[in-house]
Amino acid sequence: MKRVVKTISSILLLDLFSTLLSFAQQTPQTLSTPEGVTGNLKRHERFNSKYVDPRNVDVWLPPGYQLNKSKRFPVVYMHDGQNLFDPKLSFIKVDWGVDETMTRLIDEGKIRAAIVVGVWNTPKRFAEYMPQKAVVNSSVRPLKDISALRRDQIVSDNYLKFLVTELKPFIDSMYRTRADRKNTFIMGSSAGALISAYAMSEYPNVFGGAGGISTHWPVGDGIVIDYLKNHLPDPGTHKFYFDFGTETLDAGYEPYQRKMDEVMRKAGYKEGSNWITRKFPGAEHSERAWRKRVDVPLTFFLHK
Repeated sequence: MKRVVKTISSILLLDLFSTLLSFAQQTPQTLSTPEGVTGNLKRHERFNSKYVDPRNVDVWLPPGYQLNKSKRFPVVYMHDGQNLFDPKLSFIKVDWGVDETMTRLIDEGKIRAAIVVGVWNTPKRFAEYMPQKAVVNSSVRPLKDISALRRDQIVSDNYLKFLVTELKPFIDSMYRTRADRKNTFIMGSSAGALISAYAMSEYPNVFGGAGGISTHWPVGDGIVIDYLKNHLPDPGTHKFYFDFGTETLDAGYEPYQRKMDEVMRKAGYKEGSNWITRKFPGAEHSERAWRKRVDVPLTFFLHK
């Protein structure tokens, strides 16, 4: 019996050591704030995962984070992390300006101070962001927009495992977070909006709000909408934000968004309360447009 207890203890200690070693390997590189970035930004380079490829993770800390060592903060997880804070890293050299927007909203007293975690994408972006069960379970129509990607190449379920079982526990251990569902949000644009809605539907006990900017509903002719019909989380404890523009790729989004709006109503969501859909006439599908309205979902989720 003693030998069994000793063996179990050894295994537990080994697991604990492995976890601590893994966390130690993710120690952030302290950045001197890059030109054009507002506030305190930490970077965890090549964050390792057993589920997906390594990637950088940026963590933006709100004003006053260092002053009150007992205060804890909500967390917003955002996809396409390299496009959020630094224009030099952004896809089109225009970033979302999340750092500036958060700072302004906090200073104006419109939102609670919060931590923003920017999860960088990889060359497998679409494979990681396309809701896996929506595709795997769909057999009734050709998969428009993803014909070049086989169903067995989609790995978004593993991407969510990375976020929920690896990254979030690390962030909660490394930073002073409010780790509960009502203080944990997830957001993205285009395909990043799809994976955000999917994430909260798959992990309703983890995420309390999901934001979709320029949600790319047309993929697969709306198969993600079809999937969400029967998989939306409890409207009593969750919030959704969706929006769309009217130019470039966004020009075809409105019919699909209206279909999703009806799904929301039938699921018990109340527009203006626990769900918002916004139309932005003249807005295109780009970081340049998204930076102009990212304050809307942030205020919806973090308002005082």
